[in-house]
Amino acid sequence: MKRILLSGAGLVAIALATPASAQTASTDQSELIALIKAQSEELAALRARLDKIEGSRAGSVAGGGAAMPAPQSAAPATRMAVANEENAPSSFAPQIIPPGPADQDIAQARAAMNVSNVTTEWRGGAPTLRSADGKYMFKVRGRIINHVSTTFGSDYEGRNITTTGARALRIGIEGAVGAHFFYQFENDFAENTSDVGTMFVGWRDTVGAISYDVRFGNMFNDRSFEGSSGSDAPPFLERNVVATSIIPQRGFYGIALMPRVFWSTGHASITLSGDSVDASQAINDSRTVLARAHWNPYKTDRSMVHLGLWGFDEALSSKSPGALTRNTVIGGRFNGALRVSTGTLVGGTGTTGYGAEVGGYVGPVWVMGEAGRREARLNAGRPDLETKAWSLSTGWFLTGDLPPYNPRLGTFAQPRVLRPVFDGGPGAIELVARYENVDYSGLSTAGDGSAITAGMNWYLDSIIRFQANFIQWKTNNRAGAYTGKDSGQTLSAGFGVTF
Repeated sequence: MKRILLSGAGLVAIALATPASAQTASTDQSELIALIKAQSEELAALRARLDKIEGSRAGSVAGGGAAMPAPQSAAPATRMAVANEENAPSSFAPQIIPPGPADQDIAQARAAMNVSNVTTEWRGGAPTLRSADGKYMFKVRGRIINHVSTTFGSDYEGRNITTTGARALRIGIEGAVGAHFFYQFENDFAENTSDVGTMFVGWRDTVGAISYDVRFGNMFNDRSFEGSSGSDAPPFLERNVVATSIIPQRGFYGIALMPRVFWSTGHASITLSGDSVDASQAINDSRTVLARAHWNPYKTDRSMVHLGLWGFDEALSSKSPGALTRNTVIGGRFNGALRVSTGTLVGGTGTTGYGAEVGGYVGPVWVMGEAGRREARLNAGRPDLETKAWSLSTGWFLTGDLPPYNPRLGTFAQPRVLRPVFDGGPGAIELVARYENVDYSGLSTAGDGSAITAGMNWYLDSIIRFQANFIQWKTNNRAGAYTGKDSGQTLSAGFGVTF
């Protein structure tokens, strides 16, 4: 303001210093001088008003009164609480990282909109961008998970191999428009392919004490405890056999409509889906109806009891070959020779499966048990293929961190590490163990297998982890290249980065 005043005064001085001979100048020069004088008077008036305002503010402070608040003076404290994920009270549980725009409930979405002038915040390893009015939110998301494994002790040399692979190489986006509408899209480049992963649009709101959302797109199954957890969430390098064998034939994804309801102690969902987004579109889709519910009957700040039920029914397309062949991972994902197999099966008409979950945690120790059963129906009067699977797993955080249980969804999630390595702490160190068993029966080609896994997880911070698993496995296949009883060991390790 003072620079403007000085500039105006200088122009006036130049005009007044014009010699008398300038009176013979054109009428335009006279009008210019008059305009400069008028602007100078206006600037002088503005300066007087500014001096008066500054004097009034100084007097208020000196007299002990409340000073006139500067615009957005209260915003920095709010911005700090939201922009620093370690302090933000917006997660579903203190031991997991805050949800992204597409995973928030309606209260969290509204709170995020009300944060003044916060256009960038850092959560879960990536920035979340927000428009100045809070209406639009956008976040890049991704996942890098690489494994190496070596198998030894098998009676078949073809199984005693060392391999490497990418469990997940994902990049995607998520966002929201207002408090209600949200979206998410991911593509996975693992195993040298490009596959559409999660892809949906959704709407969320509340009815009394109940919140809900409705999503439509290529949806990830809400089915079993580990089967509903993302590939970066389970405490082992591979999901258990309940998640990988008691499953619709279409797999983990399908174009679906999924409404979900949430209450303070649990959630329920129902899914109506066709095939996955990358499936053939020359014939009718298969149809799958899937439902899951979980309940936390006991919950404190440091303990939780989890109960869950789920089931699905799938009708395969009558125009499809009806392939029902299953080859289930038992000793590491990246040893393709090490599977529990059903043998080649075609002519299927549908599948039905169901299961139960029981577990919980007390302080840093958790336990989870799962069991499920699946019937695959065959044509031409052939008997059904029956699958039974169960798993019991446990873990203990030596560093005292709470297990990363998400009470909203009844799954594991990304942990919020109390003392990250990058802040001078030890990170979070977890010891885990699991027994799992899968049994295919009803047909002469059906096999069975089991595995005992011991492992350790080291979470450097909330987005980076190192994992190691030692697996003692057994198989008894009745079809394929590796038949009969066999056993051996697999040592697997991997690292993951999720943002």
